[in-house]
Amino acid sequence: MKIRELLERKTPFYLYDMTVLGKNLGSLKKAADHYGYKVHYAVKSNARLEILRKVKDYGFGVDCVSGGELLQSLKAGYTGSEIVFAGVGKSDDELRLGLKHDIFCFNCESLQELEVLAEIARHESRSARIALRIKPNVDARTHHYITTGLEENKFGIDFTELPEAMRIIESNPELNFQGIHFHIGSQITDLSVFRNLCTKVNQVLEWFRERSIKIEHLNLGGGLGVDYERPDSDEAKYEEFFGIFNDQLNLRAEQIHFELGRVITAHCGSLISKVLYTKSGIHTDFLILDAGMTELIRPALYQAYHKIENWSQSKAQSEYKYDVVGPICESSDYFGKAVRLPESKRGDLIAIRSAGAYGEVMASNYNLRERGEALFIN
Repeated sequence: MKIRELLERKTPFYLYDMTVLGKNLGSLKKAADHYGYKVHYAVKSNARLEILRKVKDYGFGVDCVSGGELLQSLKAGYTGSEIVFAGVGKSDDELRLGLKHDIFCFNCESLQELEVLAEIARHESRSARIALRIKPNVDARTHHYITTGLEENKFGIDFTELPEAMRIIESNPELNFQGIHFHIGSQITDLSVFRNLCTKVNQVLEWFRERSIKIEHLNLGGGLGVDYERPDSDEAKYEEFFGIFNDQLNLRAEQIHFELGRVITAHCGSLISKVLYTKSGIHTDFLILDAGMTELIRPALYQAYHKIENWSQSKAQSEYKYDVVGPICESSDYFGKAVRLPESKRGDLIAIRSAGAYGEVMASNYNLRERGEALFIN
């Protein structure tokens, strides 16, 4: 699509390149099939129906963390057998919804959740396939807001609680124990972290084997990061990522599952905005966009980097440094500081790249702002 056509559209909006997404999904499928691994797409990264249906076309399941995501997955054509339901705080209604659709697995994160799920399943005359999410106490070496596998994190069951967890399961025939689940964080670029995870997983597996408890499947989570500085790169390290688990895990007949999200959708999406105003400060020049933290909160929330491009100006022109900010009444409302761009002017089209994951799904109506639309191109 030409820049002129984009300039005619009302901004801000999300632009999704489905060819990029399809190429990425093809690479993922090839790598996963090579090792016989099952992948569930993490719906929380992007819940657009068009995205979910494209993922389904490649044979992947879904990983949901809310009833809304579960319903959206069903709407996209997934069946219960393709759905994993994770999340540290599943409501009673969400548990009933999962039971109603006979989902593949509930990843349970506390002793009390096991008891509540058993009670609801008994009342509904149903059974629930479950896995225990266990804290491996592995440092993901990522932003502390998206680290999930440490002892002090709210997620998962502590290793010391396993005897009581198994007692609850054995006392409630409604609970069909299937496997164990681990997830240590998001946007992990240091792959040695996953080797550390394998060491802990092997220790947990040994605990179950010593007690002759059968494990049908291992869910190793996701967290594989992307290169936000190179949005056009084809650098997803699927073979290296899966290869670590293939080499390091002490497996018997367990089926291996993963829940990947960001690495699938990040590079296929861009937030498209226009320059409302240019503004010169004492020490800083500003580009004030019509998009803000209401459309993409990652820079404000995580101090996250996204590559910013001016699609209206030639890259051959002299570069200027701008703080690229939004219109929201918060000083944290920015996309980048001291960003090198061609000299920019009012009305220029600005693309904030690699926004296909945790972008649109985290958008809000703060300041009563209207939600933008999405455009899909092939």
